[in-house]
Amino acid sequence: MKISVITLGCKVNECESRSLIAALREAGNIVDEEFSKSDIYIINTCSVTAEADRKSRQMVGRAMRLNPNAKIYVCGCSSQNNPTAFEKYPNVIGISGNGKKGAIIRCIMSDIVGNSALNVGDIPSYFEDLPMPSHEKTRDFIKVQDGCNNFCSYCVIPYVRGRSRSRSLESVLREAEEAAKHTQEIVLTGIDVSSYGKDIGLSLTDLVNALGDLPVRKRMSSFECTVIDKPLLRALKNSGFCDHFHLSLQSGSDDVLKAMNRKYTTAKYFETVETVSEYFPNAGITTDVIVGFPNETEENFEETCDFVRKVGFSDIHIFPYSERKGTRAADMPQIPMELRRKRAHILGEIKEGLKKNFLEKQIAKTLNVYFEESKGEEGVGYAENYVRVYAKAKRGEIKPVKITELYKKGVR
Repeated sequence: MKISVITLGCKVNECESRSLIAALREAGNIVDEEFSKSDIYIINTCSVTAEADRKSRQMVGRAMRLNPNAKIYVCGCSSQNNPTAFEKYPNVIGISGNGKKGAIIRCIMSDIVGNSALNVGDIPSYFEDLPMPSHEKTRDFIKVQDGCNNFCSYCVIPYVRGRSRSRSLESVLREAEEAAKHTQEIVLTGIDVSSYGKDIGLSLTDLVNALGDLPVRKRMSSFECTVIDKPLLRALKNSGFCDHFHLSLQSGSDDVLKAMNRKYTTAKYFETVETVSEYFPNAGITTDVIVGFPNETEENFEETCDFVRKVGFSDIHIFPYSERKGTRAADMPQIPMELRRKRAHILGEIKEGLKKNFLEKQIAKTLNVYFEESKGEEGVGYAENYVRVYAKAKRGEIKPVKITELYKKGVR
């Protein structure tokens, strides 16, 4: 049987899809991770923005055009948030959400169609272990946590992913040890990795320490500034974690942070950045920023611009605010989309300047680079601080490289 598994959204979705793919292949199916003409399609959807919901529905239509007789299963955040949006498609024979994704495999293998075998139900209160995923990529992501307790006023994810729940250390270690046989770098990911362990009597520091002896490079996908302290930083340094910190910011205005229900101030955030720099002097600090949040004044926006300059981020992901029905922010006075886009453009220009400044600081330094691609003699990879590096190298090679100049999207 030919099956296509299509994944939208975050790395957590990717991890879950890889588990489904591995189990389906083990059962003897031909599985494609891209769109191709298939007997069955599994669409693992995203709902982080209204645009993500729209794309999720588009994927169903695309599958039907590729094969009008295909059977389609829909799962993930968009179908958890609004399952009725997928019921109108005649080829959709199963709709589930974020719970019991493994049931999709049983339904496919049992050829259960056209009934209520697969439903959007309650999200479990515990971490669901899926089948061991395949580990074939140069850099491998390992899901260690799911759900979120933060309830930021703009975000629908706690409602579609449920409360924070952590994977057991034993289960994480089993997958990490398997991944280490096939890759030289792993990335720990989750919906809110910073909350790891709180529900099972552990902490993020415990997780970091447990992976210390694993003979691969390690990264954390993201951090909340509120969990970073000196014991955690010491553990990261001693356990071979890279000096790249994706510290979620969202706004550089304290008024906007309060309206967003974020649990820190800009002063706390900057203090965290300074502490990180004590332990990792050449760290790449990246972040996310939402512009055009409801009631964001011109002064608030200027505060954000000034703050990102003060921090000196190595890169910024910028998002114009997107209303999500059911969140508190959706009921606040909205800023015109044109102004949101204008602010995103202005911040984007600042971002490019900061990124260039950080890259220039790498010149004459020697960085350890993991080369993930190669074309001819030129290899492309990432240094530990997530700087993109071009050099003479082979795919899969880690080696020290002396940086000489800015080049393309990074340095050479």
